[in-house]
Amino acid sequence: MSITTNLLEIKKNLPLNIELVAVSKTKPILFIEEAYNAGQRIFGENKIQEMTDKYNKLPKDIQWHMIGHLQSNKIKYMAHYVDLIHGVDSIKKLKEINKQGKKHNRIINCLLQAKIATEETKFGLSFIEIEQILNSEIIKNLEFVNIKGLMGMASYTSDNNQLEQEFSLLKIFFNKLNNNLDIPSVEMKILSMGMSGDYNIAIKNGSNMVRIGSAIFGSRT
Repeated sequence: MSITTNLLEIKKNLPLNIELVAVSKTKPILFIEEAYNAGQRIFGENKIQEMTDKYNKLPKDIQWHMIGHLQSNKIKYMAHYVDLIHGVDSIKKLKEINKQGKKHNRIINCLLQAKIATEETKFGLSFIEIEQILNSEIIKNLEFVNIKGLMGMASYTSDNNQLEQEFSLLKIFFNKLNNNLDIPSVEMKILSMGMSGDYNIAIKNGSNMVRIGSAIFGSRT
C-alpha cells in the first residue's frame, strides 16, 4: 500500500483526541511530501542534523518533533524551529533548552521522558525523579521552557499484558501529576505513548499522542 493509503487508514481509525506524529526518521523527503500532501503536518525525527535539513527543505507549516535521545550540545541547532521535544530526561537538558530558547526569544515545548520499559537500553526518568524535577525551584525559573506532559516507551515485547501494565502505570502517574501540580510552566496535557506495534494498546490506556513510523512509511532497513 502507498504512504497515503496507510496514513489515511490509520487516521480513519484514530479517536479524534489523538495527535498523530508521523515518524519520518531515515525516510527521504519524497516520502514526507507524500504524507504532507495527504494532510499530515506533524513529523518526528530522532537526529537533529537530519531534522534540520528536512526543516530547511520542506514547507514551514510542518511541526517538527524531536523524538530521539537528546544530546545537550545539539539543542542549539533546532531551538529556532522545533515544536516539541519528546525525550527530556535531565535538569541539565532543561537548562540548555531554556538557554537556547532565550537566545531565540521563543518558549520551547518539552515532554519529560519516563522510564516504563524493562530494558536497560531505554532512556528515561523514574517517577520519583520526575516529581523531584517538577517540584524543584529550578523549574520555576526556566522562562523559555514549557513542559507539556510526559513521554514513555514500553518494552519491546509481544506480551500485551505487560504493555497494558506499563502504559497504565504511566497514565496513573500522569493523572496524579495533573491533580497535584500548579506551576505556570508545566501543563501536563500531553501523554505521548505508543508506536506502530503497540499504539492501540497505548490509546486504550490513556495516550493522546502516538508516534507511528513503519506503519505509515514502511519498515526500516
